[in-house]
Amino acid sequence: MTAQTPWSAGRLGSRSGQSRLLFGQMHEDAEIECAAFRGGGRVFCIASAGDTALRLAEEHEVVACDINPAQLAYAESRANGGARRTGDAERAMDFVRVFMPLVGWERSIVEEFLAMKDVNQQIGFWHERLDTRRFRAGFDALMSRSVLRLMYTPQLLNFLPGEFGAVMRARWERGFALHPNAMNPYARLLLLGESGDDPARTAVKKVEFVLSDAATYLEGCAARSFDGIALSNILDGATAVYRLRLEAAVRRAASDEAVVVLRSFAEPASEAAAQGAARERSMLWGSLDVRPAREFGALG
Repeated sequence: MTAQTPWSAGRLGSRSGQSRLLFGQMHEDAEIECAAFRGGGRVFCIASAGDTALRLAEEHEVVACDINPAQLAYAESRANGGARRTGDAERAMDFVRVFMPLVGWERSIVEEFLAMKDVNQQIGFWHERLDTRRFRAGFDALMSRSVLRLMYTPQLLNFLPGEFGAVMRARWERGFALHPNAMNPYARLLLLGESGDDPARTAVKKVEFVLSDAATYLEGCAARSFDGIALSNILDGATAVYRLRLEAAVRRAASDEAVVVLRSFAEPASEAAAQGAARERSMLWGSLDVRPAREFGALG
């Protein structure tokens, strides 16, 4: 699997070693999956930090799968009431936030912005107070390939669009124009690295945790096992061989009416995927593909 998907390494960087906790919380709006997977039923999702699995378990029987044993153990611990922890991805984002005061982003200014409920007011504030020349120069430098290469493997960078800093700033602006900050917990998580209270979890949640890569697990399932399949962004950095395996496995394991949800940091391949990413309150993704599972991979 190492040659097919970079997630098998259990690390964001190139250095070898034991698997690490990569994600302490998910910048993925689980309400997208909740809206897509109607009527209960059995669903498959990538475990990651557990947020999506636990939200879906409120209405579904869930299989949460992850190739990274450290990540899977963490997600399961959260299902049993364990506290949030900081992963390597959060540490990387915290490093970026260290420079916020240097570009004029004092906490009081960011707090004022996050308290806003009117998207027109937000966009005006964004242009006047936050999206400054200093911010653009500093952010684009931190998002450059030369800096990102220090933290991420080439496989996790090669698919990203050029001028990634400018691309991410545009995604943020799009989100601020659509989603009121005061009602969007992902805005605070993005800008300050803070989230709301983590509700207590108990073992009665209907989640089965499985250590495997997604393609291998779905290939071994009975046909039509799942009514919804949430894949996070596991195809980012994957080889063409793995993509084809996963697509075939999803179509086989999905019920006739199942829906699949797939995110990507890459630019969208369709207008529908672009519009899906705009609906995502986390404001990070370039592509959010929501489609019938029977069409997954069949339409490009």
